[in-house]
Amino acid sequence: MGMWGDSAPPRKAQAFWPSAIRLLREFATEKAALLAVLIMVVIAVVLSVWAPSILGDAMNVIFGGAISADLPADLTREQVIEGLAASGEMQLADMLSGMDFVPGAGIDFERLALLIGIVLGMYLVAQFFMWLQGRLLNDVVMRMIFRMRNDIERKVNRLPLSYFDTNSRGDILSRTTNDIDNVQNAMQQAFTSVIYSLLTIIGIIIMMFSLSWQLALIALVALPLSGVVIGIIGTKSQRLFTDQWRNTGRLNGHIEEAFTGHELVTAFGRQDEMGERFNERNEELYEASFKAQFYSGMIMPIMQWVNYLGYVGIAVVGALRVANGQMTLGAVTAFIQYSREFNQPLGQVAGMANMLISGVASAERIFELLDADEQEPDLGELAEAGLLAPSDRQPATLTEPVAGKIEFDHVTFSYSPDKPLITDLSLRAEPGQVVAIVGPTGAGKTTLVNLIMRFYEIQGGQIRLDGVDTSLLDRGDLRSRIGMVLQDAVLFGGTIMDNIRYGRLDATDEEVIAAAKATYVDRFVHTLPDGYETVIEDGGENISAGERQLITIARAFIANPALLILDEATSSVDTRTELLVQQAMTALRSDRTSFVIAHRLSTIREADIILVMEDGAIVEQGSHHELLARDGAYHRLYMSQFTQGSDPDLLVE
Repeated sequence: MGMWGDSAPPRKAQAFWPSAIRLLREFATEKAALLAVLIMVVIAVVLSVWAPSILGDAMNVIFGGAISADLPADLTREQVIEGLAASGEMQLADMLSGMDFVPGAGIDFERLALLIGIVLGMYLVAQFFMWLQGRLLNDVVMRMIFRMRNDIERKVNRLPLSYFDTNSRGDILSRTTNDIDNVQNAMQQAFTSVIYSLLTIIGIIIMMFSLSWQLALIALVALPLSGVVIGIIGTKSQRLFTDQWRNTGRLNGHIEEAFTGHELVTAFGRQDEMGERFNERNEELYEASFKAQFYSGMIMPIMQWVNYLGYVGIAVVGALRVANGQMTLGAVTAFIQYSREFNQPLGQVAGMANMLISGVASAERIFELLDADEQEPDLGELAEAGLLAPSDRQPATLTEPVAGKIEFDHVTFSYSPDKPLITDLSLRAEPGQVVAIVGPTGAGKTTLVNLIMRFYEIQGGQIRLDGVDTSLLDRGDLRSRIGMVLQDAVLFGGTIMDNIRYGRLDATDEEVIAAAKATYVDRFVHTLPDGYETVIEDGGENISAGERQLITIARAFIANPALLILDEATSSVDTRTELLVQQAMTALRSDRTSFVIAHRLSTIREADIILVMEDGAIVEQGSHHELLARDGAYHRLYMSQFTQGSDPDLLVE
């Protein structure tokens, strides 16, 4: 998402150092490779920092040779210097005293070629090691990210349903995608860049002080001045950029509302008001963006000006020291090159530091997901791990075939300890019965079937399937005996054949087609251009809601479950499609126990048992005609749908 969305990479970690240390521990299995990377970086830095000094020696060869070419060849170096001093040319004598030359020899092109070759070779080897460490680091990081993705995948499958209910899906997706990518980019791009830049800064400082501590101090004066500039202007621009993105989010939110609700805006004639609000927010964004860009644009010119002050100081003092013979021209040339190269790694450290901070913040969010409380392990898993004592509850298995008898025995459950929902609930569903569950919103209808699936664990009582306590069963084994059709039809990107086969992956094409015919999917599949091989878009947007629902019913049909749960499966389709869905569900319910959460009471008149729930308790149960005759809660619900002027609080949603 964008800067105003919830899934943008985080800017700053809440606990930076603990998260950074833990992130580094993820590389524990790559110690040898990381050591090799560090050695390569050190070699590259040493060669890159050393090269300007060698280049300075080449400059001395050129300058010294040019001077010596005009001097008498029959004199020695010392004689030339003494002669200049005796003739009163002290400044020239002092300058030549700091140079290495042979009178009359001219430029030593062999030595010059050797030095230039050494410099080129040093740069070539340095860049080779930088490429090699980048290649090796890429392998290390990708292996680490591969392991982290696997850890996240396993973790997500071990998380309880309550985690997904209490955390937004967008945030979870962001942690598993955007944050992982952010960590990968930070490790690949910033990790070695920061190390390389820091080592380069240290190496340049050492070389500058080795050449001239006076010039080194002049060059380093720019550091505190740059820090002051960044501290004052950077802080101000950061606040302004925050305002800019805030106003950007407001403007885009307004535009999205205007486009989404265009028909409503037009119907109520609010185009002028929407236009005025757009102009106001656009003006606010313009002012915020102008100020942010203006202040941020000041940083680079001011820092360049500070750096140029340093260059001027180095040039003046360096020239004086060359003239006095205290430094060679090559040394000053090398020093100027060091001072120019000094600012580049400083800028890289600042830029890469922000990326690292953001990467650590993303790692922190990933670790929060990995540290989230998991669902309690199955007893079978504990037994395999040897963690169960003989006195503990032992795992159980279902006998074959599963009949589908469900019993709730004094079940107690609540999502929050201080808000009880289901208290002392008992019921029995015999094999092959159709049990309908009705009641107002919040009565606990969906919670009841979620407890059967063990999406949540009960706090008291027992739920038994064929007389076996479901808490003793493996969750996978239990859920493999249950088919579920939800109100929202969930389809995956793939063919219709693949989506139906998802209910039983080993089903043959003939079995898939048989299930499709039994659930009326076959009737509309033949109208599609590719039949069963028609590719469904993610979410099934290229077919109708009723067709999506029929496919999910066919998916449940092919799974051949002993127990079927239908959670308001017809609430989002039209009346004609509902008839087809009802016929498909009738075929699906044949010879198996079914729990039907009803949205329209007219659809469950033929149910064997109708449970009326209010506030987590079953207040009535019986057949349709029995409950109507009692003139109780079910009667009120039924009348609210088929008569006018009823209490709206009793409407089923």
